[in-house]
Amino acid sequence: MIDSAQVDRFVHQRLPAPAQMPRLLFDAPELQFPMQLNVVEELLDKAAQKGFADRPMLRSDGLTLSYAQAQDRVNRIAQVLVQDFGLVPGNRVLLRGGNSIGLALAWLAVVKAGLIAVATMPLLRAKELGEIIDKAQPSMALCDAKLLQELQLARTQYPVLKTIVAFSVAKESGSVRAVSVEGAEGIDRISPSGSDGLLEILAASKDGNFPPCATAAADIAMLAFTSGTTGKPKAAVHTHRDVLAACETWPRHVLRATPDDIVMGSPPLAFTFGLGGMLVFPMWAGASVYFPSIPYTPQAMAGLIFDSGATICYTAPTFYRQLAPFIKSLIAERERPRCVSASVRAKACPMPRASYGRTPAASRCWTVLAPPRCFTSSFRRRPMRCAAERSEKWFRDTRHGS
Repeated sequence: MIDSAQVDRFVHQRLPAPAQMPRLLFDAPELQFPMQLNVVEELLDKAAQKGFADRPMLRSDGLTLSYAQAQDRVNRIAQVLVQDFGLVPGNRVLLRGGNSIGLALAWLAVVKAGLIAVATMPLLRAKELGEIIDKAQPSMALCDAKLLQELQLARTQYPVLKTIVAFSVAKESGSVRAVSVEGAEGIDRISPSGSDGLLEILAASKDGNFPPCATAAADIAMLAFTSGTTGKPKAAVHTHRDVLAACETWPRHVLRATPDDIVMGSPPLAFTFGLGGMLVFPMWAGASVYFPSIPYTPQAMAGLIFDSGATICYTAPTFYRQLAPFIKSLIAERERPRCVSASVRAKACPMPRASYGRTPAASRCWTVLAPPRCFTSSFRRRPMRCAAERSEKWFRDTRHGS
């Protein structure tokens, strides 16, 4: 048994009792993980060993990062978190932002450092953010510069959040602007006009030499909060092993993405479906992810699928239905795309004939069950009963592609 690297035991002490934890089966050959495991080390640091170092990983309208370049940036951000802000493994870091290269790098840096990522939906207001802060007790937040206001309001009610550091996605879209960053003392510091957010400025001063935290496989990687529609948001606890197991099951046996795939989609990274589809699953395959600078509409997504060369697209069934007519109008002049959408069953279904018409090839659309919000257990500030009874079945089903 490998000792936990997470010296901050806040989350571990609030997990359900061992007898209430779900029984997860890791008997497949690809699920034989070592007891010491850091999921970012496996997906990012070892990309070079798989021949992915110079392949594109993260794309936007104004920037493309290879796996090697992304690793360097992730290391620098991790150095900032540990060296400049004194965070230790097990500390929670709240992440706030829309889908972007900046948010993806921040998530990877947090988890690589042995910290616990608490990603939040960009549309949440101060009240909802406050409920998450109260439960997760993060001392630091990394926030998209455009979304600071609501988080700063939440912080006035929950001073446990001592530091808010902004990151800016402006450079990804080819524009620049000043951003404000609120520190633990509540003093605003303004980045020089035309610069990145403070996080990027601090990261630029680092050397990029950051070894992954030697986390145990059972150490916590993230807290995935529910939407709170039935009450206060609840946090599902995901370990490093859980996240990597998700990468080794459905992507390996069903999706079968390749390094040549370009992935795009609408689910936010704060949602486990988005985190899998839009970050860790593509990384497992050595594929790349495209984050556009414009909001998604059905018409815009249809055009972006073709303009970006995307081969895999994640979205919701209702959005997919609205998307279909726009795809149909582009089929005559461009190659048919492959689409992945969220639904209630994990099975393959034909493309809607009414929308796509007949084709000589047996084109198919994957309709998949999003990874369960809870791979292991539910979490709140006091111990509670496990709410992941179906996790074991999900792993079995996805393993066999049923």
